[in-house]
Amino acid sequence: MFNYKTLENTGIEVLHQTFIEAFSDYQVKTELPLWKFEGMLKRRGYDPKISIGAFENSALVGFILNAFRNWDGKPTAYDTGTGVISEYRRQGITSRMILNAKGLFKEKGIKQYLLEAIKSNTRAVRLYEKQGFEIKRNLLCFQMDKNKYNPAAGFKVEHIQKIDPVDWKQLMTFWNFVPSWQNSIDSIDAVYDMFIYSIVRLEGMIVGYGIIDKNTGDIPQIAVGKDYRHMGIASAIISDLMENTKSDNISILNIDSQSETLKHFLLKSGFKNHVDQYEMVLKL
Repeated sequence: MFNYKTLENTGIEVLHQTFIEAFSDYQVKTELPLWKFEGMLKRRGYDPKISIGAFENSALVGFILNAFRNWDGKPTAYDTGTGVISEYRRQGITSRMILNAKGLFKEKGIKQYLLEAIKSNTRAVRLYEKQGFEIKRNLLCFQMDKNKYNPAAGFKVEHIQKIDPVDWKQLMTFWNFVPSWQNSIDSIDAVYDMFIYSIVRLEGMIVGYGIIDKNTGDIPQIAVGKDYRHMGIASAIISDLMENTKSDNISILNIDSQSETLKHFLLKSGFKNHVDQYEMVLKL
């Protein structure tokens, strides 16, 4: 018999250990030491008061780690990680955790529930569709060994400490698509000191920018103004970003599949599209 409750009283070490166990056989290899796990939760806005754990006696055997923010103009919960330890699967735990979470969301006035599911994980996709989730868009994930990248130059790349709200308004005009939750402005600002911010200016105006995690090599955003593309600016920024992370593995996650320009640039630069995800949403 399982007990379902929120996670305010569950310590980070217990969450981390259960997370590692639950994802030990995941189809995408997950390397997540405690420091990285804590950074992931902070970046994505984890809220234990709307997160659900499944307990057998006092042992945590399953979880949904939820976050909360406004998204697309609506109060939104985001599933930053759902997992069940292997020996407890296929007992309806995930479905019951979702039902518990939905009850909490309605009490708190949350209007939608957002998540990402790996496209090839058909069991999970079917489970979410059964719960009422609908596919919103297809997201592509890229990675590369930076030691195999041929650095590009030609433009001076500067570093800034943080992107302020005024600059964000300009940089948003560079986008071909709205970044996913974990790559959003709110997620970047939540842990802004984890990143290096590389920009190119022409005549005093920012015309391209990129952001990379100093330690993990994750690039949440890179974009060039529409009038300045195909000039080598993005290549110069990518080269600079790679020089300013400790990680050899560079990842760019959740590129909207409709963004042909960015997809072509990444493939031409040597990145590999290693997995696809669905962004799914449940209207509450």
